[in-house]
Amino acid sequence: MRKRARLARLPLPKGVMKSSQIPEPHSATESDVDHLRFHRQHEHLSKTFGSDVFGLKAEAFARFFGTPLFLGVQTVLVAAWIAANVLGLVKFDVYPFILLNLAFSLQAAYAAPLILLAQTRQAARDKALSDADAKHREAISHASSKNAAQMKELLRQNTELTEITKSMAERIEKLTAEMHQHFLRDHGQEP
Repeated sequence: MRKRARLARLPLPKGVMKSSQIPEPHSATESDVDHLRFHRQHEHLSKTFGSDVFGLKAEAFARFFGTPLFLGVQTVLVAAWIAANVLGLVKFDVYPFILLNLAFSLQAAYAAPLILLAQTRQAARDKALSDADAKHREAISHASSKNAAQMKELLRQNTELTEITKSMAERIEKLTAEMHQHFLRDHGQEP
């Protein structure tokens, strides 16, 4: 206990901090962290094609056009259409099936732009996410280099403290030996 008190009174070399002077690392709680901080800067961007409701509906239709359900239902409807007209159950669209061809053309005329709209909106989202991810990686890199500099400084300080401790241990050993010799001389014993 006395050694600690004596060591605490010794002056520290220039540039070496006391443990109470070392700043505590910032530990953010979950509520302090804004997980969308890199995405917020893109919130002001206008929607790719006007109203968001229209864009969302267009994406929903484009997603539905590529599903097995849509392809199955369309195949069943086309087969029923052709069967009904060929077998003579109805006579509204006979053999070259001009009305069926017109229905397919109308479907393609609406499906292609809706699919392109969905792809454009997805590309805009991907670009915004890519930009946000790049900024996030840059922030991590900056924080990591800052932490590396702090670690390097702490390592330098630790090395200095180790050297000081070593020199103090050598001084203590030397003083102990001198005191031992002095004690032996005072009591009439030869070392």
